[in-house]
Amino acid sequence: MNSTSPRLDPLPLATFRPEWLATLARIPGEGLKGSNFPLNVMGTIAHNGDTFGPFLEYWVMSKSAMSLSVREQELVILRMGYLFQSDYVWKHHIPVAEEFGLTPIEIDAARSLAPFDKLKERDHSLLALTDELVEQRTIGDKVWNQHGSAFEARELIDLIALVSQYVFFALVNNAMKVRLEGNLGEIRGFQC
Repeated sequence: MNSTSPRLDPLPLATFRPEWLATLARIPGEGLKGSNFPLNVMGTIAHNGDTFGPFLEYWVMSKSAMSLSVREQELVILRMGYLFQSDYVWKHHIPVAEEFGLTPIEIDAARSLAPFDKLKERDHSLLALTDELVEQRTIGDKVWNQHGSAFEARELIDLIALVSQYVFFALVNNAMKVRLEGNLGEIRGFQC
């Protein structure tokens, strides 16, 4: 096996249980459905069917039930793709981010090392908190005092939950060398 080969072959969609397919059908929007469906990562995670179903239910339910808008979630998810250098997360979520209203300037900010000065204050705070969670594994007092008050308690819990979901996705994609589906290859990567 060479260094770019997937470490596990993803299970084909035909092997997915009917309840998994029903859960996946509830994902908001169209960006992760049809030709943009992330089959390779889902097929990789499905190797443990006992945990895959409950994880899918939690992931899909939280997309709709989180107090953060789907647009805000996508901004954070793109940042996670950048921070973890996961081209798979990045390229799968560009169509979703665009569908839910992120502008090219906002998408560029998610992959920038520069201060987020082109963002609305709330979006800037989302990315600052995300960076702090990933880089420090917590939210230090300085960042908390500067950005935490922009959010209600429920929103802060949801942000931590979202970041944790995409730590998982990014690590699965990176560690298992999940291959990007061919139809997404033309999307510009996260490199600046």
